[in-house]
Amino acid sequence: MRVSYSGPARDELARIVAEFAPVVVHVHNFFPLLSPSVYDACRAAGVAVVQTLHNYRIICPGGLLARDGHPCEDCIGASPYQAALHGCYRGSRVGSLAVARMVDVHRRRGTWSDKVDRFIALSAFSKGKFVAAGFPADLISVKPNFAEDRRITSTSRAGGLYVGRLSSEKGIEPLLRAWDGLEVPLRIVGDGPLRRLVDSAASPSLIAFGRKAPAEVAWEMARSAFMILPSQVPENFPIVIAEAFCQGLPVVASRIGALAEIVEDGVTGLLFSSGDPEDLATKVQWAHRHPEAMRIMGANARRVYEERYSPSVNFGQLMKIYEAATARNRSSAVS
Repeated sequence: MRVSYSGPARDELARIVAEFAPVVVHVHNFFPLLSPSVYDACRAAGVAVVQTLHNYRIICPGGLLARDGHPCEDCIGASPYQAALHGCYRGSRVGSLAVARMVDVHRRRGTWSDKVDRFIALSAFSKGKFVAAGFPADLISVKPNFAEDRRITSTSRAGGLYVGRLSSEKGIEPLLRAWDGLEVPLRIVGDGPLRRLVDSAASPSLIAFGRKAPAEVAWEMARSAFMILPSQVPENFPIVIAEAFCQGLPVVASRIGALAEIVEDGVTGLLFSSGDPEDLATKVQWAHRHPEAMRIMGANARRVYEERYSPSVNFGQLMKIYEAATARNRSSAVS
């Protein structure tokens, strides 16, 4: 019942703001317990608000711009209540109704235009979707994710690597079908609802490790020739790409969502048609047969990491966004 608005969450944040006296409150996720009510606590105290759009929850109750593992934009610019018919939130119609109500209530109230000083979209693709849903374009800054520089020097690289959740929207099934008959080594790191399917597909060329610690993931990246991102839904900005680029690891990714924006085909990796195991297999075979080309793409990826996805670069971008948010907040207070 408090998904749309939580008085207790607002009051608690108001207490914390009064005690801490921040200049900016940076909201990463208010769903489900805090709700957009936290904006009112900030507004009452005259504090600037920045909201990072990590997913699409406030324009798509499912949060992924997808339904049944495929892209879906039905709720952009239209009634979000249709999500309740499909059970887009965790397969629950009741839960989906609650989230749809939150989306609808704050769309009607103008919350996104009036109570947030600056939004952070993780990609130009993401910004475009929020603008299409009615968000003010001039309030959305594009700032990608970043990754700590855990670079490991490695002279031997071979095979492909998948790192991530083992679920349908991540393209695990097309990935496994693409590998049927391939003799290219593939290491899979991660866990999720399709773990048994992945384990059952294990072979001399396909090894599943399950979950690994960040340091171990970095090592797996450092000894791989390329990473695979076979997503079937519009990804926002998977941090795993920044981590791969940090290791000088080119990425073979689906041509979908922001992935086609982040991975430059033939420069920092290769793109293939989302959900197409044959196209994926073709790109993997090419990558396996052209190690020098992949090495050059990896060097390009590392350079892009240093230019766009390192902590120092990201910090500078964030400070500029905070400055813009505080300037708008001061202007609003005067007017």
